[in-house]
Amino acid sequence: MFKKAIVKTPGESLVNGLSRAGLGHPNYEQALVQHGNYIDVLKHCGLEVIILEKDENFPDSTFVEDVALLTPECAIVTNPGAASRRGEVASMQKTLEKHFIHIEKVFEPGRVDAGDIMMVGAHYYIGLSERTNQKGALQVIKHLESYGMTGSTVELKHVLHLKTGVAYLEHNNLVASGEFLSKPEFEKFNILEIDAVESYAANCIWVNDRILLPVGYPKAYETLSQAGLDIIEVDVSEFRKLDGGLSCLSLRF
Repeated sequence: MFKKAIVKTPGESLVNGLSRAGLGHPNYEQALVQHGNYIDVLKHCGLEVIILEKDENFPDSTFVEDVALLTPECAIVTNPGAASRRGEVASMQKTLEKHFIHIEKVFEPGRVDAGDIMMVGAHYYIGLSERTNQKGALQVIKHLESYGMTGSTVELKHVLHLKTGVAYLEHNNLVASGEFLSKPEFEKFNILEIDAVESYAANCIWVNDRILLPVGYPKAYETLSQAGLDIIEVDVSEFRKLDGGLSCLSLRF
């Protein structure tokens, strides 16, 4: 069960964030409203939410997931794949030092976005993508193994991050869409298939036996509901315009 979450208030520079979604620029005021509602939902799920101040120097810094991997044993500060995001890690490390005894780091030439890392118990699946390379993944696996955990890599072909198309919802339930429906690495799970037209909904998150799901995806809602999952719909449409989703907006531990 999670006790805390770290989030970061979006800055006005958010409108200049990285994107390949082709959905236009986000509305900043609406993004602030959605971010506030997201925080309220995390609190409703029983989490203490640590809210970091906005940083106009880093348009994408509200997507805190990418700059650190938080495990029960340690925090791993990443080295993001996008050059414009690498300056975010210093301030995040200072925050993590208040909550973790053990902090590890990923160094060049390793590159890692933690949006490419999915935790399943003590094992971590690491997507190899345009933002995460093999050298970075191997550094993460070495850190994990030093604390008694394990990791393995998954080749990605079509999505930005691993968790763009797959999410572990505990109790052997795995939400999956697109290329992840046929990955041999995931055959052992109970696959909850997300229709291709609603693939954005595959980026959902488990928070203390609640499932946070993007609003507006009725097929996905029905699939998860039929699986007996307790769902809370959350509107993050402005963050979708920057390739961001529910998992991207917080670090839960």
